[in-house]
Amino acid sequence: MGPPDAILGVTEAFKRDTDPRKMNLGVGAYRTDEGKPYVLNAVRKAEQSLLAQNLDKEYLPITGLAKFTSAASELAYGAESPALSRLAITQSISGTGALRIGGAFLEKFYKTQPTIYLPTPSWGNHAAIFRDCGMKVGKYTYFDPSTNGLNLSGMLEDLKALPKGSAVLLHACAHNPTGQWAQIQQVVEEREHLAFFDMAYQGFASGDADRDAAALRTFVSSGKVPVVLSQSFAKNMGLYGERVGTFSVVGADAAEKDRVLSQIKILVRPMYSNPPINGARIAAEVLTNQELRQEWLGEVKYMADRIIGMRKQLRGRLEELGSKKPWNHITDQIGMFCYTGLKPEQVDRLAQEFHVYLTRDGRVSMAGISSGNVNYLAESIHAVTKD
Repeated sequence: MGPPDAILGVTEAFKRDTDPRKMNLGVGAYRTDEGKPYVLNAVRKAEQSLLAQNLDKEYLPITGLAKFTSAASELAYGAESPALSRLAITQSISGTGALRIGGAFLEKFYKTQPTIYLPTPSWGNHAAIFRDCGMKVGKYTYFDPSTNGLNLSGMLEDLKALPKGSAVLLHACAHNPTGQWAQIQQVVEEREHLAFFDMAYQGFASGDADRDAAALRTFVSSGKVPVVLSQSFAKNMGLYGERVGTFSVVGADAAEKDRVLSQIKILVRPMYSNPPINGARIAAEVLTNQELRQEWLGEVKYMADRIIGMRKQLRGRLEELGSKKPWNHITDQIGMFCYTGLKPEQVDRLAQEFHVYLTRDGRVSMAGISSGNVNYLAESIHAVTKD
């Protein structure tokens, strides 16, 4: 019997709890202020449009729906980016599938027994994905437990110390190196590292899709380091179960793009053959219909703003309760998740005494917080941190 998944195990414990005050702050899925799953209006309208077209269910090509990958690449890299003409892109089974394709590609073509370096901490599934691709996994400094923020000096020092030409995973947004990207980019370029961007939250972090893609775009426009991208539409379109994403490699020229794409096809074919069609059609409809696109961008901003509002309320209530601990990191951080700085034993107490469930590293999904439970959460956190 294998061990339970660290994140999904939280949900299982939550479901077994019968207390009406219980809160699930583990899984990163957006919820309304009423705590309900949210299907975007733009997505509903896209579904209705597709249903009216009476489309078939035939297999997609290995690299997926061209209308979707074209629109997705423009969203990520910018519609006017010169890189689009030399971009090798394939549809993937959401962000996880994109990472898996990327890991398999690097393992085969980047270096002998390649290593990818992850920030500490990173998404819990990253290391397992890359190890299963046959890669070694290293780490670089990222989080500073003393401030619950970015340890920029430690990060830059570690990136400088990595072997020249290392593959480095960077969260494109919602992982908080805001304002320091120029320094990070300089070091990556000096050391000739490969930048593997994971962009799971474009638009969701700040409410502005272009702003959230700024780091990726500046790296690409510089042209001084190889860039690959994992892109997901689970969070920003709410297409969690549709599994919609892309993996792309910025080629040096159109000829290299064609060679890369030919090898990606060879990797994908025995992996899952070709991707699912429904979610890609929905995303393509939203991205290419200007009316739906504008509605979607407005909804993404609404979701991002609600998360930001919950951050402000949680911090404010903790300070009102007289907590002597600093909680500025709650509002300093961005995106769906917050690293609270809670210790594992404090997380255990939250579950056992207050029916509040989160991962033992103290990471909270802000989407699970609402105006109806934010006060209870603040009181619970205060209770386990005041000693």
